[in-house]
Amino acid sequence: MTRLRCAILDDYVDISQKVADWSRVEDRVDVTVFQKPFASAEAVVSALENFEIILAMRERTAFPRAVLERLPKLKLLITSGMRNNSIDMAAVKDRGIVLCGTHWPKDPTAPLTMGLILELTRNIGRESARMHAGEFWQKHIGIEIEGKTLGVIGLGKLGAKVSGLAKAFGMNVIAWSPNLTAERCKEVGVTYATKEELFSTADIITIHVVLSDRSRGLVGAADLARMKPTSFIVNTARGPIIDEMALLETLKARKIAGAAVDVFSVEPLPVDHPFRKLDNLVLTPHLGYATQETFVAHYNQMVEGVDGWLKGEPVRKLA
Repeated sequence: MTRLRCAILDDYVDISQKVADWSRVEDRVDVTVFQKPFASAEAVVSALENFEIILAMRERTAFPRAVLERLPKLKLLITSGMRNNSIDMAAVKDRGIVLCGTHWPKDPTAPLTMGLILELTRNIGRESARMHAGEFWQKHIGIEIEGKTLGVIGLGKLGAKVSGLAKAFGMNVIAWSPNLTAERCKEVGVTYATKEELFSTADIITIHVVLSDRSRGLVGAADLARMKPTSFIVNTARGPIIDEMALLETLKARKIAGAAVDVFSVEPLPVDHPFRKLDNLVLTPHLGYATQETFVAHYNQMVEGVDGWLKGEPVRKLA
C-alpha cells in the first residue's frame, strides 16, 4: 500500500504529537508537523503541494480556491471545529476533496472573556509584571464590576454563557445583535437593548457574534464614539467584527477607558502593529480556544478522521 503524506498545520505550541495517538494511522501515513505560520499563499502551495491529507487548526491557514486549485494531490482536509470560514467550501466540492471537522468538548472562550474583563478592571497581569520587575508596591487602582452593566453583542450559546458568568459576578447584563429578540433575552435572563442603548450605557461591552459578511465591521467608529469615557470593550470573537483602525484611534485619543482584544484581522499579529504600543489595550494571542482539553479533543478526533477516511468511512463530514 502506498503511504500517504499528512500535514499538521500551525501547531504553534508543539502539542499535536503529545496529546493524540498517531500510531493508529502511522502504518499508512507519514505525518509532518508545521509549527510556524505560512508567510503567504505561495508559501502554502510550495509546502503542501505533495500532501494528500491536511489537518488545519481553526482558521490559521486559509484555503481559498486559488490555493486549493494548486494542491493537486489533496484528498482529505480536516479542520478543527465544524465550521471554518477560511476554507472555500465550493472549491472543496468542485475538486472532490473530502472535508471533515471535529467537535468542541466545551467552549473555553467565556471564562477567558471574564478574565480579560477582570484584567481591564483589576490590572492583575500588569501588577504581576510590576512585582516581577522589582517595582514598588501597587500602582493601579481597580474598578469593581459588581453592579456594573455588561453589554453583550450576540446572545447565542457563547454570549449566553458569558451573560451567566457576568451575573454570577453581580453584573447587570443587556444584549443586542442584528437578529436578537426580546424573547431570547428573556429566555437567557438579560435585558434587551438597541445597539445605540448598549453602546451608550454599558460599562463593559463584549462581542460574541460569528464573523460573516453582515458582521464584518459591525462595530465602527460611530459605535465607539457612543461609549462612555469610563467604559471598556472586549473582543474574543473575530478581529474584523470591529473596525480596527477606528478602535486604534479611539484608544490613542483615550476616548474610552480601554479595550481587550484576543483576535485580529491578521494573525499572528505583526510585531510592528500599532496595537502593541498602546498601554490602554490588553492583548492576548487568540487564547479563546487554546486549552489542553481543546487540543486533546481536536487532535484525537483528527486521528479518528484520518483513520475513518482511510477505511472509506469518513466521520463528521462537512463536504
